[in-house]
Amino acid sequence: MSGLIRGKEVRFDDEYLHVKLEDDRIISTPIEWYIPLQKATISQLKNYKFICLNSGIEWEEIDYHLNIESML
Repeated sequence: MSGLIRGKEVRFDDEYLHVKLEDDRIISTPIEWYIPLQKATISQLKNYKFICLNSGIEWEEIDYHLNIESML
């Protein structure tokens, strides 16, 4: 085991960013913690990709990167 916290799915609702991890745990944090994401359109939010061995998330269109471990 590498010790990295790795994501496999990202979801949003009106209040939270939810990241499902490879081990099926889910991390949820308030969307208001991430101003660029809070200001993004639904289309922009859905346009993400995992980076850095799935330990980070990138929203290229809005030039925003998030380390999944920082959500803990």
